Amino acid sequence: MRGIKMLKGELVRLREYKQSDVELAYRYLNDPEVMLNLSNGIPYPMTLEKEQEWFNSQNKNQDKYSFAIETLNDKVYIGGCGINWYDWKNGTAEVGIFIGDKRYRGKGYGTDAMKVLINFLFQHTNINRIQLATYSFNERAIKSYLKCGFKEEGRLRQRVFRHGKYHDEILMGLLREDYNKILKKSMDKSDQ
Repeated sequence: MRGIKMLKGELVRLREYKQSDVELAYRYLNDPEVMLNLSNGIPYPMTLEKEQEWFNSQNKNQDKYSFAIETLNDKVYIGGCGINWYDWKNGTAEVGIFIGDKRYRGKGYGTDAMKVLINFLFQHTNINRIQLATYSFNERAIKSYLKCGFKEEGRLRQRVFRHGKYHDEILMGLLREDYNKILKKSMDKSDQ
């Protein structure tokens, strides 16, 4: 991770993936709720071998930034986040996240992890724009992204078929200038 060993938030730290995470990641990614929210493709189970291949590829690819999400208090690996792709020339990165451990969903761990990832991108890279996509039925994720400062920038109507009907794909973005305003506002509050 190019000299950055650990990134901390209030609830989680982002760290490198370890071999010991592979089997749990495999189980997390085969959870129907995770599977249905991560991809617009046909939900098909991941094999342990495919997850091991992904892990092995992380060590070979120096241009990937994938982080394991670990709780600060009890050091439990609960999910992952990272950069799905980036365009250095135009300063854009697309990010993704999942919380695989059901005990930690809806409790602020994903929001905290996303805030740490955003901070990493805006403080340690020349990225100017972070973007992501989610689905209209994933209300928990939408609320979390809005808390992190993302704004809805568009909708691809009826883009994904889930739960027996079509749903919109929501495109969201966060600019460095908006992030800096959020930081300034939080610093001003702490000074009072």
